[in-house]
Amino acid sequence: MKILAIETATEACSAALYIEGEISLRFRVEPRRHSELILPMMEELLAEAGIALTRLNALAFGRGPGSFTGVRIATGVIQGAAFGADLPVVGVSTLAALAQRRYREHGEKNLLPAYDARMHELYWGCYRIGEDGLVRAQTDDLLVDPDQIDLPTGDNWVGIGSGWNSYGVNLQKRLGTSLAGFDGELLCSAWDVALLGAAGFTNGEAVPAELALPVYLRDKVAEKTGLRA
Repeated sequence: MKILAIETATEACSAALYIEGEISLRFRVEPRRHSELILPMMEELLAEAGIALTRLNALAFGRGPGSFTGVRIATGVIQGAAFGADLPVVGVSTLAALAQRRYREHGEKNLLPAYDARMHELYWGCYRIGEDGLVRAQTDDLLVDPDQIDLPTGDNWVGIGSGWNSYGVNLQKRLGTSLAGFDGELLCSAWDVALLGAAGFTNGEAVPAELALPVYLRDKVAEKTGLRA
């Protein structure tokens, strides 16, 4: 299986090429340069592997939630590439990909990814790692007030993502001893979008380019104000 994945929903811009289980990555933290960086990253990975875009099985992208501008960039780029190469697309939750990265790098299996959505709100997810080593959502990804989150049961939860920088102290008080710790600096990576995209492709989750849609969770605010959510 061969899949090219991109992720631009947070401060990091990244692309990854998955070929038969092996992954190559380009990753840079330059929040205002996603639109100029992502296409060269994709081209470099394909050239390095000596493979044409049309020879891939599918494309994958971080569909959000995250920065409105970043999610829009990823959606536009992946749809354009998919139309041009006649490839299907797998959309991957950016919260799921963030949780997958934490497990991949540190091994924790109970994960609470959260991005700061501004306006005293969080993009919030709750994930556990399955027997196959991949994340499993315990709830839908949500846009919520941090003071009104329905907290999970059980112990050894780890918080990750920018939302924990903003609201980690309050969330830690609410979770108490069930929270093992949190890391507010971790950013989503296309490596994990590729990994989850490959699993999604195998499970029949790929869709035509025109159905590869973003997930903003705050559509009305983004449309009315142009804010980066």
